[in-house]
Amino acid sequence: MKEYLTISNISGPLVIVERVSDVKYAELVEVEFLGGQIRRGKVLEVDRDKALVQVFEGTQGLDISASKVRFLGRTQTLGVSEDLIGRIFDGKGFPRDGAPPIIPKERLDIHGFPINPQARDYPSEFIQTGISSIDGMNPLVRGQKLPLFSGSGLPHIKITAQIVCQAKVLGKEEKFSVVFGAMGITFEEANFFIKDFKETGAIERLVAFINLADEPAIERISTPRLALSCAEYLAFSLGMHVLVILIDMSFYAESLREISAARKEVPGRRGYPGYLYTDLATIYERAGRIKGKAGSITLIPVLTMPEDDKTHPVPDLTGYVTEGQILISRELYRKGIYPPIDVLPSLSRLKDKGIGKNKTREDHSDLLNQLYACYAKGKEAKELAVILGEAALSDLDKLYLKFAERFESEFVAQSERENRGIQKTLDIGWDLLRMIPERELKRVREEFIKRYYHEAKDQS
Repeated sequence: MKEYLTISNISGPLVIVERVSDVKYAELVEVEFLGGQIRRGKVLEVDRDKALVQVFEGTQGLDISASKVRFLGRTQTLGVSEDLIGRIFDGKGFPRDGAPPIIPKERLDIHGFPINPQARDYPSEFIQTGISSIDGMNPLVRGQKLPLFSGSGLPHIKITAQIVCQAKVLGKEEKFSVVFGAMGITFEEANFFIKDFKETGAIERLVAFINLADEPAIERISTPRLALSCAEYLAFSLGMHVLVILIDMSFYAESLREISAARKEVPGRRGYPGYLYTDLATIYERAGRIKGKAGSITLIPVLTMPEDDKTHPVPDLTGYVTEGQILISRELYRKGIYPPIDVLPSLSRLKDKGIGKNKTREDHSDLLNQLYACYAKGKEAKELAVILGEAALSDLDKLYLKFAERFESEFVAQSERENRGIQKTLDIGWDLLRMIPERELKRVREEFIKRYYHEAKDQS
């Protein structure tokens, strides 16, 4: 272990150590302050005999002339075993729940290893979240990356907690767990999550990594990587199906920007570093399925869009790496609808791979497309009514307008504790379609109209 007294400069959480040798990128570091206090960090950059070190707990109180820097010769790792399940950790991987540290079976580099594209298996199996506007209209598939786009003040916290508590794999009994990574959340939000997980019993299949808003921003960089390293162990070593939820990726990107500014790097869009896309990809691309492995990693990154702007760099670049997006609507939220998920701009690019016979139900795809078309016509009729007045609408337009209102109040809206099965979700969809004349159902096959539209209508 090498020890140096050659700190030459401090900038925010960064220090420059000179006259070093054999120092490696991402190597862990201990910084010993004058009073004996030790803080940890890692190497961000090496240039000849100089090393740029990022101090996790910050550099406040650091004495350049008297502080010692020790390079530990290893990267940041996470100790893993089956005992991770049911535990809550901080953004450094240390226990936050008051229980003793786990005894690891092995230690994994938190940066992981990229999945060989040739080894990837295609996502094809449905995950039920119990939320109709997701399961019915934009289904989540094992191995998929499906982000949740929200805005300040919208209830993404509650929606996230509901998904954590309700998500499950349908069909045969399989090992399923949830890994939850939170970055920069408040103490109140952390308490909400922990209380909710314990009350619903979700903690029994959950591993949580929580970084609070008043804790070092540097830890927000490692939190998602700790969560995904845990998920990789559960999925590819223990054969479990793992749902990873990361909240809030906007805070992660802010920390990345803070470090980039401290390094005096040339900024990109809105001050974010030019490598933001690449950095996000190193996180998102760790989800998926691997051929020959029983387990899978499905990822839901949650992010808040500043001023509800979808073109902001973080949601914009996230959309390039992931397979769709679930959009939370401020308009629906103002109407008192929960969860306020806007199905029209939302998209799950892999939805057709995870639904249908022996997965959800054979009519799911046709029903989804028809509901989408009818809701879109209802929204158009609403806009027309605003301009011309409802009296100017045709009878069919008025029918579609009524459909859109019922769709929002009966299909989209549900309570925070309501866990709807996919069969119930689809049945609600057919019940709404019975408002529409059969001649208008141009996206549903005749066999499904006969079975689900007419038979149920006759029974009622």
